[in-house]
Amino acid sequence: MGKIALLVSREEMLHQAHNILQEKKLEIQEMRVIRTENAVTEARRSIADGASIIIARGLQASLIKQYTDIPVVEIVLTAQEMALLVMKAKQIVKKQRPVIAVVGFQNMFCDMSYFDELYGIELRTYFARQGAGLPGAVRSAMEDQADLIIGGDMAVSLATQAGVPSLFLSMTEDSMRQAFSMAESMDYAMSVEKKTAAQIETISDYSFSGIMRMDADGLVVAVNPVMEDLFGKPQEKLCGQNVRTLLPSIGEEALRKVLGEGKDYSLTMEIGHVPLYVLLAPVLYESRVDGAIMSCHRVRRSVQVPPKNSEKERGQKGLPPLVRFDDILQESPAMQECIRLAGLYALSEHPVVLSGEPGTEKRMIAESIHNSGSRSRGPFLDVPCEGLTGEEQRNMIFGERGAVLQAQGGTLLLRDLEYLTSANQYRLYQLIRFRVCYGADIASLRKVSVRVMATVGEPLALLADQGRISRDLYYLLSGLELAVPPLRERPEDLSEKLEETLQDCCDRYSRYHVLTAGAKQLLIHYPWRGNLFQIESFFERLILTADRRSLDENVVRALLNELYPENTHRKVWGNEDANFSASGIGIPGQTGQNLQILQNSQTTQMVQTTQKDQSVGALPISPRAQVILDTLKKYGGNREQTAKELKVSKSTLWRLMKKYNINW
Repeated sequence: MGKIALLVSREEMLHQAHNILQEKKLEIQEMRVIRTENAVTEARRSIADGASIIIARGLQASLIKQYTDIPVVEIVLTAQEMALLVMKAKQIVKKQRPVIAVVGFQNMFCDMSYFDELYGIELRTYFARQGAGLPGAVRSAMEDQADLIIGGDMAVSLATQAGVPSLFLSMTEDSMRQAFSMAESMDYAMSVEKKTAAQIETISDYSFSGIMRMDADGLVVAVNPVMEDLFGKPQEKLCGQNVRTLLPSIGEEALRKVLGEGKDYSLTMEIGHVPLYVLLAPVLYESRVDGAIMSCHRVRRSVQVPPKNSEKERGQKGLPPLVRFDDILQESPAMQECIRLAGLYALSEHPVVLSGEPGTEKRMIAESIHNSGSRSRGPFLDVPCEGLTGEEQRNMIFGERGAVLQAQGGTLLLRDLEYLTSANQYRLYQLIRFRVCYGADIASLRKVSVRVMATVGEPLALLADQGRISRDLYYLLSGLELAVPPLRERPEDLSEKLEETLQDCCDRYSRYHVLTAGAKQLLIHYPWRGNLFQIESFFERLILTADRRSLDENVVRALLNELYPENTHRKVWGNEDANFSASGIGIPGQTGQNLQILQNSQTTQMVQTTQKDQSVGALPISPRAQVILDTLKKYGGNREQTAKELKVSKSTLWRLMKKYNINW
């Protein structure tokens, strides 16, 4: 328990306190009568003697609060005590409806709103904000011709000098008893808070995780020793810094969710080349965010390349993976969320499947997951599945000198997994499920430790429905599937990539070219189905063959039509229609068409008709295509709503529509 001190201005108040303490045992360690002009000095003396709470009244309490940091419990007069003073004042004045002025500090008094009606008086209050305002309050009361002034020592003294009747704010034991009770409650709350703070500090100091506290503005309030070690700086140098500048890799989106919306957020990052799993949790007080706690847990690096292998041997097993998450273009919210999930997947040993269009950052994300995971010191091998026979796949991946054995202790990335034969899919299932590898002969079975990642061109569920991925393998891989959004769905990243690639090509060939505003708009709205690869290839050709400094939309359009003639039939380059959807799935020139489903006893056919009801062609329709058609009809052809209901991206919806020859 802390030490409570009572400082009062009159001896009779001290007697009241002694009477209360005889009735009930209270923890009041010091009681003294002090002069108002010495209130601050006396309070500091009590603080030096160990006082943690001071009980005082009126001007003395105001001065102590103003010039010290100690908690002050103010003695507040009860309604009963004020009623006694008012009745005594009426007896002194002897008027039918006297004007009585109450002078002091507002927090000294109870609610007196109905005293006029209850006691037949005109009660006026003159409250001062600070001690210096009390003389002015007394003068105002006298100028208003108050019949009597009720107040403290200063008010009574000034009223007496002016010849105005006055009453000292005497009190009964009730207000003193209430002040003692409040001081005890405050002391208990402070002791509980100190105990809790000590427990939290102990947990923080002896935690194996780094812990940082920040306020609602993102300024660092405190860090524990582990966090000091991670930064290589003491707490004094870290406190007060904005976490946005201290740890820019957290990102504004994470801080917005935690400090703005009060939601927790998790991500992976590095501090001083130490990989960490970071959890940000908001501190909520009365339904508002009062700050946040950030805990950093070291990511275990348990798997290492055997030390007996030389650098040369390791180099033969695979190129060193150098890409990290920070190297990937991620200005758009869609890609930021993709990278956040990838960082979390890096904590797992389970296989990761990356789905997306050609030219997206699937390989880069796979390398980054490897570099952020527990196998970062092991090899990283990238093996294609497309274009190989079943025997070639078996030898390259599962053979005696295959990729699985070469990637021991590291990561194996299988590109275009959907092209793996059924027999090799079963071998992959055995590798992932039981960590064993065998080639042509079951007798060659070996125990291995390899993390598998794979890339696919379409979602796993669709590949499984098409029979291109076995059901066993689908259920084994579907847990950590990550869809990499194409550039056309990431306008911020697309704009950045176009600028960056233009500058790189100009620097490489010592050229200086600029794009006009029209050319930029044309490139921004182009679908770029080859994503990064297509952009880089296009700009190589554009810069090498450019014969003028300023490249306008005519130059850009001509080259796009030459390189990618499959897009020339679309009215996206003409002046009459350059507005197609950001996802690139629109087919201008087909508006006004509708689809009719004709059913008979044997076959369901899809017939495409124009507005003139002219038959153009017919195709058999699958049940999956029927679902897509019904959903498109439901939303009047709105692809965004259709994709949302089918739980696929707009690009996936476009590919499915193209596959089933659905033109809407």
